[in-house]
Amino acid sequence: MILSSPLSGLPAASGPQVSGAPVQLSRRAKAAVVVRLLLNEGADIPLEDLPEELQAHLTKAMGQMRTVDRDTLSAVVSEFAEEVERIGLRFPGGIAGALNALDGKISPQTAARLRKEAGVRQTGDPWARIREIGAEKLLPVLQSESIEVCAVVMSKLEVKKAAGLLGMLAGPRARQITYAVSLTGSVTPDAVERIGLSLAMQLNAQPLGAFASGPVERVGAILNSSTSVTRDDMLEGLDETDQGFANAVRKAIFTFANIPQRIAPRDIPRVLREVDPADLLVAMAGAEAAGMKASADFILENMSGRMADALREETQEAPAPKPVDHDAATANMVAAIRKLEAEGELILMAEEED
Repeated sequence: MILSSPLSGLPAASGPQVSGAPVQLSRRAKAAVVVRLLLNEGADIPLEDLPEELQAHLTKAMGQMRTVDRDTLSAVVSEFAEEVERIGLRFPGGIAGALNALDGKISPQTAARLRKEAGVRQTGDPWARIREIGAEKLLPVLQSESIEVCAVVMSKLEVKKAAGLLGMLAGPRARQITYAVSLTGSVTPDAVERIGLSLAMQLNAQPLGAFASGPVERVGAILNSSTSVTRDDMLEGLDETDQGFANAVRKAIFTFANIPQRIAPRDIPRVLREVDPADLLVAMAGAEAAGMKASADFILENMSGRMADALREETQEAPAPKPVDHDAATANMVAAIRKLEAEGELILMAEEED
């Protein structure tokens, strides 16, 4: 931050109460003037990114200031603007800052190796990183940590993710954590930060996998994009090799046939807004021949009556689509549904919840 330079290594301001001609202020006092002016204008200044020592210096400098006349304020602002204009490029300080700046740009393996070699931990808000971690990686934490720690974790997560994790836990433990959340009112910010740092370090210390998702999800994604003939053949082969894995893959797969079991009736209009009408017509026209009449009926029952009547009429008049065209249309519809799910606009229900 630009303000870190005026705040460092200089004597504290003497707390001038000035009027008349501009007076000479220390750089620390000038920084206090600039920060106060920006805050008055409603600017959101990320002062928390400054080292704690500089935050303390700034606070003390502001506490010693009283009033500053317009001439002095104008001179300080002009000097600050000139310093900003002279800066061409600013680099993060140290290997920790460089790694944070390159986060997501270099491979996780390289970042972990460099961090270990330099002996630095990842900086910044640990809870921001924890919130980005998938539910499947957070679940073991909630199963192994103390109830009190789990209550803090649930309180720091987004409501939707916390609710999903709660549903994955065993009933007794989920109830214990839920009750413990009601007791977190007295937890101090320092304790919350220590818990976040400890969990972030624990999660970062886990071995890096070669793939971003598990084998079930990868196979499910591949079969989702396959034709129905290929998908059925592969699942039949998996049944012979590993029935448990095959059943897990079936749960991960979402196809046009799964719409009645996996999508809430209220979400059908939202889905249809994202689907190409041409794909919808082909999918509906070939649904009965493909053994997916239940999905077509479910869609018709949960859209407006006028639209349903028009779609039925178009479906009856349309020629029977070829199987390959029907597969392509239903695949496009599934892709639209998956997109809504990824964006958090739609939650697919588990098969068991039907």
